Amino acid sequence: MPSTERRAFPYRRGLIIIATLATAYMASHFFRASNVTIGLDLMRDLTIGPGALGALTGAFFFGFAAMQIPCGFLFDRFGPRLTVAGMLVLATIGGAIFTLAPTWPVLLTGRVLMGAGFGVMLIGSMVVITRWFPPDRFSTLTALVLSVGLLGNLVATTPLAWASEAVGWRSVFGAAVGFTALGTIAIWLVVRDAPPGHPFLARTPERLGQMLGGLAEVLLNPRLRPILALNFCNYACTFTVQGLWGGAFLREVYGLSPIAAGNVLLLAVITYQIGILAFGPLDRVLDTRKWIAVAGTLMVIAILAVLALASQPPVWVPVGAILAMGFFSASSTMVMTHGRGIFPDRLIGRGVATMNTSVMLGVACMQTLSGIIVGAFEPLADGARTETAYRALFGVLTVVLIVAVAVYSRSQDVKPSDEMRKAAA
Repeated sequence: MPSTERRAFPYRRGLIIIATLATAYMASHFFRASNVTIGLDLMRDLTIGPGALGALTGAFFFGFAAMQIPCGFLFDRFGPRLTVAGMLVLATIGGAIFTLAPTWPVLLTGRVLMGAGFGVMLIGSMVVITRWFPPDRFSTLTALVLSVGLLGNLVATTPLAWASEAVGWRSVFGAAVGFTALGTIAIWLVVRDAPPGHPFLARTPERLGQMLGGLAEVLLNPRLRPILALNFCNYACTFTVQGLWGGAFLREVYGLSPIAAGNVLLLAVITYQIGILAFGPLDRVLDTRKWIAVAGTLMVIAILAVLALASQPPVWVPVGAILAMGFFSASSTMVMTHGRGIFPDRLIGRGVATMNTSVMLGVACMQTLSGIIVGAFEPLADGARTETAYRALFGVLTVVLIVAVAVYSRSQDVKPSDEMRKAAA
């Protein structure tokens, strides 16, 4: 589509649509991150160990990953409005099951359903951004969606700790389920798949064979493979600290109270939001995506190495490391922006879904593996995990990221300036 047509798009309505999706996206971040705050409470209430907690946390991401490719087909055929609204109904049901679950297996079922339902949120937002805005705004607007969505992470830290102590975690989760239901209704009423005159609205829906052929075209793209390698590992490693074990580490090794640990995690989410806003427009400033992602990942590797190698450092070291990791882990969004640039518009849904599959499958695997690593060490007399267990975990995460960034460094960059020249041609 000529760039003049793209500039004629109704940006105001597009921004309202993006704001609606981003607000609903908060629920996804709340549910996925909540275990880092209430994990020890779940272990106590349900009498489960670190392995079961890791599996429970990873279940959200297994459900999330399982729905990425199917939803990619649905996005390209039916559009984001119908797909996102329909899947959020499933997320609402899963949230209700989780909230009311009397046993660990039922809790696990609810978490899988939540992951499957929320799996459409980021991809749907990306597809909408692609169709409502020019390509050089993709990174900035995706960063905006993530930044707003991360408010859900904020609620899952200190506010969740406070509320759980006051009324119990189940009451808090019940309110979050109600918020998800309201978000579903808002998306159905506000979101539109594309602006008037966009080719998507006049398309001839693909037949099944064409849809599968498009997926094969995505999977066989040689430029995708190194991107998938970092996608699989980057968010998985940082979220294992900030979304599962960071709070338990501060409480068990340094004796922080649930509220104090929640405060650190809250500040880490804020530094992540600052990082999202800082990294978002950098590709247009520096005219690169690959090297921004590489630089940010190298900083995360250095931080994890400090946590793995430092024996009994003062508390400000792990606190500072978790906060700094929050900021630099935001560079992972540049990997998605990099990958989005290698696909034509007709394959956007399947292309972004494939990349997001690798992200969430990586998180699911790492969350599960992390529980095995921490659980492999003999706990102290009071049941707390030792510093050695956590340092072993941080060491594994460091090695995984080193390998991933080495593979990714062989990828071909997609520069914003090149995309804009193609759009103007």
